[in-house]
Amino acid sequence: MKRKLSYMTLCLLIFSNYGAAEFITTFQGAAVFSSYNDVKLPGDTGTKLSYTDDLDSDPVFSPRIEAGYEFDFPLYIGFMASLLRLEARGTLDKTVYYDGLVFNEGEEVKAMFRFDSYRMTARYYFLNSSSLKAGAGLTGKIRDAEITLESSSQKGELSNTGAVPLINLYLEWIASDRISFLVYGDGAWSPYGRAEDFFAGALFRFNDTAAVMAGYRLLEGGADNNEVYTFSMFHYAVIGLEFRI
Repeated sequence: MKRKLSYMTLCLLIFSNYGAAEFITTFQGAAVFSSYNDVKLPGDTGTKLSYTDDLDSDPVFSPRIEAGYEFDFPLYIGFMASLLRLEARGTLDKTVYYDGLVFNEGEEVKAMFRFDSYRMTARYYFLNSSSLKAGAGLTGKIRDAEITLESSSQKGELSNTGAVPLINLYLEWIASDRISFLVYGDGAWSPYGRAEDFFAGALFRFNDTAAVMAGYRLLEGGADNNEVYTFSMFHYAVIGLEFRI
């Protein structure tokens, strides 16, 4: 993780030398609620198991940091890091084939779903007025994910780290000097999977430097291949602080 963040920080420092720029950072925390979280391991021969319907999964806390430079020409270059870990427990009401192992009906099991995300974004604002800002760009995402299922005697698991290109979109209505409403995020689709991560909410500015943000985030997506089947949807209740320098 240190190498990933060091590379992103170096990129930001390089771009900060070109033109006037404002440094923006947000610290966000969210309560995360699972809508669905379905897995099969392997994807072609495993048993489909829902971490939300077949097991019990409680809401969790997820932190996120976003930081970058907004240039006058107008361009945004920044990075994001977020962590998500959920646990589920319960008694199986069916026999489950998972990672080459057999978990029998009636067995007490626990499961874990981890989805950590690191992204680098370049976004151009094609509309940048005093009341409306709209932009689009590209995001390079590094996904570090893991799923597990275990009983008292055995454990099946899969870890996966990979890079994914995403489309970045941003829309902000600046209602007044104090209040803005915004929608932004990343998304992509392919025959093998999809990913959407979008926030909708409001900013209240205390002054030119500090603001509080609150809103809703949707995280949805997954993959379907021979190695693994996993599709999930999570709802975030978000609150955070934004600082501009």
